[in-house]
Amino acid sequence: MNSRFCRFGLAALLWLALAPTAWSACRDAVVLVHGNAGTPADFDNTYAELRARGLAAGEIFRPNWGSKTCAGCNDHSGSEEAPVLAAMVDAIATSCTGRIDVMGHSMGATLAASQIARNGLSGDVDAFVGIAGAFRGLWSCGTYPFNVANSTCGSQGLSVSSPFLDDLYGRQFGSRVYSIKSYYDQIVCYAGVCTVGGIHSSSIWNETASTTYAYGHFGLLSQTASLQANLIQ
Repeated sequence: MNSRFCRFGLAALLWLALAPTAWSACRDAVVLVHGNAGTPADFDNTYAELRARGLAAGEIFRPNWGSKTCAGCNDHSGSEEAPVLAAMVDAIATSCTGRIDVMGHSMGATLAASQIARNGLSGDVDAFVGIAGAFRGLWSCGTYPFNVANSTCGSQGLSVSSPFLDDLYGRQFGSRVYSIKSYYDQIVCYAGVCTVGGIHSSSIWNETASTTYAYGHFGLLSQTASLQANLIQ
């Protein structure tokens, strides 16, 4: 009897010792969406940081979207949507928690946000991180309908007050929403102006927090991997 009790007690102690480890190993899958004419490799620093923190390769999804040779041909509608949506759906299906974290850089941020909004996925997203996104538009694209005549700046693009951005405004992209921005951003800022309606274009409505750095557009992605990982933990 005493022997059986001891064995039970040892088993219980072993379970208690291992339970925190098993619990901590259950994390959200992560989706990383590159910017216009970019590639999944643009997120290499973030990927390495997440792997160093214990995420398995199969828990990190990096969709490859859009033309690489014609940046002005890409917008937020059509063939650009499918790879990003597929990555999110796959990530949700395989996530240990049943929820995902989503990060997007530049146009990848607004593309990721639109896929969450258009497909009713906000309840499946724990944390959303927009890095150097133009959520309020690009002055370099003009103001819709007096916009620059290409897809990136068109009705489904990033001209200020485009139908796409007007429809996206106010939508929720996750339980927690963060932006990473800069006043030295060569893409989001135009002629020294980074704001639309007095608010930085990379800021997201109802965001949990926003962090500002003195990096350029691409440095905001490559130099903030540690912060990005911290935000989704």
